[in-house]
Amino acid sequence: MRKLLVTIIASILCLSVQAENTSPMLLGKSHAMQRVKVEKKYMLLPVQEREEIATIKVLVDNKQVQSLNVKLAVDKVDYYVPLDLQRFGAGDVLLDVKFHGDRRFTGAMKDFLCWREMKQSDTFDMTNREKYRPLYHHTPVYGWMNDPNGMFYKDGVYHLFYQWNPYGSQWENMTWGHSTSRDLIHWEAQPTAIEPDALGSIFSGSCVVDKKDNRVVAFYTSAGEKQTQSMAISKDNGKTFEKYKGNPVLVSKEEDFRDPKCFWNPEIQKWNMVLAVGQEMRIYSSADLVDWKYESSFGLTVNKQTGEVTELGCHDGVWECPDLMKLQVRGTDKQKWLLICNINPGGPFGGSATQYFVGEFDGHKFTCEHTDTRWMDYGKDHYATVTFDNAPDGRHIAIAWMSNWQYANQVPTKQFRSANSVPRDLDLFEYEGQTYCGVTPSRELLALRGKTVSKLPQTGEIVVDLKGSCNITLSNQLGEQVVLNYDAKDKTFAMDRTRSYASFSENFPCKTVAPVYGDIRQLRIFIDRSSIEVFDAEGRLSMTNLVFPQEPYNNIKVVGGKATMYEIK
Repeated sequence: MRKLLVTIIASILCLSVQAENTSPMLLGKSHAMQRVKVEKKYMLLPVQEREEIATIKVLVDNKQVQSLNVKLAVDKVDYYVPLDLQRFGAGDVLLDVKFHGDRRFTGAMKDFLCWREMKQSDTFDMTNREKYRPLYHHTPVYGWMNDPNGMFYKDGVYHLFYQWNPYGSQWENMTWGHSTSRDLIHWEAQPTAIEPDALGSIFSGSCVVDKKDNRVVAFYTSAGEKQTQSMAISKDNGKTFEKYKGNPVLVSKEEDFRDPKCFWNPEIQKWNMVLAVGQEMRIYSSADLVDWKYESSFGLTVNKQTGEVTELGCHDGVWECPDLMKLQVRGTDKQKWLLICNINPGGPFGGSATQYFVGEFDGHKFTCEHTDTRWMDYGKDHYATVTFDNAPDGRHIAIAWMSNWQYANQVPTKQFRSANSVPRDLDLFEYEGQTYCGVTPSRELLALRGKTVSKLPQTGEIVVDLKGSCNITLSNQLGEQVVLNYDAKDKTFAMDRTRSYASFSENFPCKTVAPVYGDIRQLRIFIDRSSIEVFDAEGRLSMTNLVFPQEPYNNIKVVGGKATMYEIK
């Protein structure tokens, strides 16, 4: 009976997955074509991550209908990615494949494993097989993810778009993926939102809820030979977008010209847009979301008399992913503006990070009130931070990409790469005459708390009540550990992951240190399978770091505080 069941299952698998047995048409040492008779929904493309990119042009009726880059397997298959064949209609599809690697290292193209391993299937297995995939952080179902994009809230639903590679778990083929949630915790994958076109790949951007015309408008960077700004319109609450026929809507001669953040400014009754341009932010205004007027730039100031250039903030890398918002200062009747400026490289511990500026904005020009460089999060894995448009109750809810460009392509996962941070509410607070950005775990995270436990959970929240300096060590039987230390005298908080598994990158081991603005009385520590996020309960400290223990941390030692541990529901 058991043998019969095995035979039946094997037969079913043979029906659902069909290998392509036709030989490729060889056109040279690195160029071939493969004709495919469409019989099932997907072509499963075999990926080998250590190989160089191959470009696949999809031709139907002698017309190119799609182009993608994928690391086709040469002698080993790491995983498969799906190419949707049914979108091209019935009949034959011609795959025009160009390999870019050096044949001296990979051998003859005719012998590549990919030709034997390309398969048609009606399904694509997205079962999670990754021990490091987070339990309660947003991740793509498969493929690579970086910057969160176009986040907005409408009719009870949070929409999170993101930079996505559907054809591999490393950066390439930038597309807007899409997920939705009603509680900022549980995310549901949605169909692809915006795909590359003749203007280029789809880089980062934003969405706005246009209440006047009852629509959602997306702005994104078209990354072709030049970076230009395009828009797309959704009339079904973000489920589908139609690209504006007059794209691009904004152009520049600059090489780095990207990441449009748009918002409605009631103080001038117009839309504002902030763009990252090299090492400055440029501000625009518009009455109709189509015609944009340049207003001012921020980041570099020039003395008109001496010609001397003064830099504001950190300029050790390219500025990216801006955001601009008006926030309340805690305990006062004052409001000030916060300009978020992500930078790569140049972070306080190497690689990418999020800096910010506090000041005034009149709809035309942003003026910063401080001269020092300020970081929103003092971990090494907090980047591309942006907020939701139209968030309820006037809240400003931020999410960051939880990785670092120094090693993001090498972290030890395969089916997917990268997660986003837990949601954080932003505000402002004062300390010793200065105004700083407050970062507090969003209240929705309280719903995650399950029962209290006496042993360290693999995923959960740890609340530590302090009376002064405190040392917290998370460890496992292999001797791997992460050490958290609050020094009340020196007014610093540190996280040391130098003894966390890190063989994939020499840039990964580090100790991150943050200044503390006032005494910390309680820490909230969110641990997931591959991350630790630490917050001062009063929102004056944020530190986000990845960890990849070969076995989960199952021991905790607290000196100088009392820990209460919660499982995740």
